[in-house]
Amino acid sequence: MIIHFLKMKKLKTLNKISQTSLSPADALSLLKKGNARFVDNLQLHRNLLEQVNNTRDGQWPMAAIVSCMDSRTSAELIFDQGLGDIFSIRLAGAVISDNVLGSLEYACKIAGSKFIVVLGHSKCGAIKGACDKVELGNLTGLLNKITPSVYAESTIKHNRTSDNPAFVEAVTHIHTERSVQAIMEQSHILRDMILSGEIGIIGALYDVETGVVNFLDDTLVIGRENFRELHEAEAVTV
Repeated sequence: MIIHFLKMKKLKTLNKISQTSLSPADALSLLKKGNARFVDNLQLHRNLLEQVNNTRDGQWPMAAIVSCMDSRTSAELIFDQGLGDIFSIRLAGAVISDNVLGSLEYACKIAGSKFIVVLGHSKCGAIKGACDKVELGNLTGLLNKITPSVYAESTIKHNRTSDNPAFVEAVTHIHTERSVQAIMEQSHILRDMILSGEIGIIGALYDVETGVVNFLDDTLVIGRENFRELHEAEAVTV
């Protein structure tokens, strides 16, 4: 079904029937294939004006991507998607807030999206700012939401600032994992949909040097059984 769907992507965008036919696993697979095309510079040819016409009466995106506002991290480009294919929720540091949760609830519960990706990225300015305890107007409050991830990183003992790339990347990884957890904990609507297998969620990290999206498989949840296995593995690790 996925192969056939990709062929159709050259001609038209998603509609209600094609969105409904996708499972959460299908949506994730399509995103992975899209990033592979992006990295290989083999993006699908799209008639964007035709897609404008096709989506004028409605939208049926397959996924919702929460990502940073960084100019290098456009989700539509990174995953090689067209108009109407994905919801893109962007703000500095991909910080989870009530507004983000509300947007995700709309995307999944109302508009029918099948998958959520929380996308962090390398060399993130917001993460660096949190590491350095930057204070600047309204930005201060946003960076404070990342601060718990800075303190949660315990493997690096020295040079815990933005001058240390390894520290920045470690904090980014933790922040992305914690953001996935925050969505599950702070939205009962999304949590219920995820545990029922209606939608899925995963964290991922985008490399601004290579264009590759590395999916964090240990954050993947689609259904209650998968959620149970994930937490059993965490308990063993602890």
